[in-house]
Amino acid sequence: MKYDFDTITDRKNTFAIKYDLASARNKPTDAISLWVADMDFPTAPCIQKALAERASHGIFGYSRPDNRYFDAIKGWYKRRFGFDLHDSWITNTPGVVFAIATAVKAFTQENDSVLIQKPVYYPFFNTIKNLNRKVVNNPLVLKNGHYEIDFDDFEQKITKENVKLFILCSPHNPGGRVWKNDELKRISEICLKHNVLVVSDEIHSDITFGDNKHTIYASLSKEAEQNSIICTAPSKTFNLAGLQFSNIFIPNEKLRAAFQREIDRTGYDEPSLMGVIAATAAYSDGEDWFEQAKDYIWENIQFTKSYVAENCQKIKVIEPEGTYLLWLDFSDFGLPDKEIDTRILNKAKVWLDRGSMFGTEGEQFQRINCATPRAILEQALKQICTEFSRSSN
Repeated sequence: MKYDFDTITDRKNTFAIKYDLASARNKPTDAISLWVADMDFPTAPCIQKALAERASHGIFGYSRPDNRYFDAIKGWYKRRFGFDLHDSWITNTPGVVFAIATAVKAFTQENDSVLIQKPVYYPFFNTIKNLNRKVVNNPLVLKNGHYEIDFDDFEQKITKENVKLFILCSPHNPGGRVWKNDELKRISEICLKHNVLVVSDEIHSDITFGDNKHTIYASLSKEAEQNSIICTAPSKTFNLAGLQFSNIFIPNEKLRAAFQREIDRTGYDEPSLMGVIAATAAYSDGEDWFEQAKDYIWENIQFTKSYVAENCQKIKVIEPEGTYLLWLDFSDFGLPDKEIDTRILNKAKVWLDRGSMFGTEGEQFQRINCATPRAILEQALKQICTEFSRSSN
C-alpha cells in the first residue's frame, strides 16, 4: 500500500473535539475515542502540500472558488458517478448541517412538518426542532440485519402530516445503507406526487463498498433533479471537516435563488479559503489516496466483524454498504440502553456514540467509527468484548 494508515497520529491538544472535549463533556479522559465521524488518518499528501503552499503565501484575505475548483469537482462527479454538474448549480456553505438548516428555513414555515427516517443522524431532528418545525418520523425497518423503508408509512405520514420537506440520508448514517435506484425512485415518485421537496444529505456518497453504488438523487430524473437539494462535501472523503467547506448542488434556479437568499440573511458570504484550496486539491489529485483509505477502512470493518464473532458473539454487527461508521447491536444482552452505554464508556473505557441519540429506534445500539489505525480499533474492541463477555458467562 502506497500510503500509511497504520501509524498512530497523536491528536490530543490539537483542538480536536474527538479527543480534547472529554472533560468538558463529562467523559473519561482515558477512554478510546471512536465516536465523532472524522478520520484518525492525516489527509492526502496532495492536500497537505496545497495547504502548506498556500500558507507560505501569508495572506488569507477574502476569497472565492474559481475555475480550478469548478473543473476539479465537475471532473470528480463525472468520473465517479457519471453526473454532469454545472458551475451555476454549486453553492458553498460551511457545512452540510448548515445547508440543511438553510433549506428548512427557506422552504418551510414555523410549525410545518419535516420528514426524517430514524434512526438517523441526530442533527436532522435537532435542527428541525430548533427551527420550530414539526418532526415527522418514518422509521426504518430492520429486517435480517438490513434496514428497509416502509413506503406505505412514508406516504401516509406525508399526507396525514402535510409534510413540506423530506431530509434523506444517502448513504444512511448510522445504518450503513446505500439506497438502490428502485428505492430512490419510489421516494421521488411519492415526493413529487405530494409536492414534497427533497433535501438529500450525500456527505458519505464516496464511501461505498463492493457492488454497492451510490446514486445521486438528482440524477434519477429531470423531475427529481428539479425537486431536490443535494448536500455534499469533501469532509468525510478526505478528512477535512475542520476546514468548513461543503458543496451544495441545486439545479433548480428558483430553489437556488431562495436558498441563497436565506444564506444572505445569515451574513455568511465568502467560503473558507483553506476549504477551497483543500477541496480543489482533493478533487483534482486525491483519488488514489482515497481509494487506498477506503480499502483500509473496509479491512477494518471486516476485522471488526471477525473480532466480535470470535470474542463476543452477542454483539451483532449491521453489515454496512457504505460509510466508515458501524452500527453495533447489543440487544442480545437484554440490558437497558443506559447501562450498555455506561459499561462501554466507564468500564470498557471506549467512547462511542450512544444509539438512542439517533432516535428511540437506536436504543441498545452503539455507533463506532472504523476510520482509525487498526491498532486503536483492535484495542477498543478488546476492551468492549472483555467487558461484555462477563454478561455472557
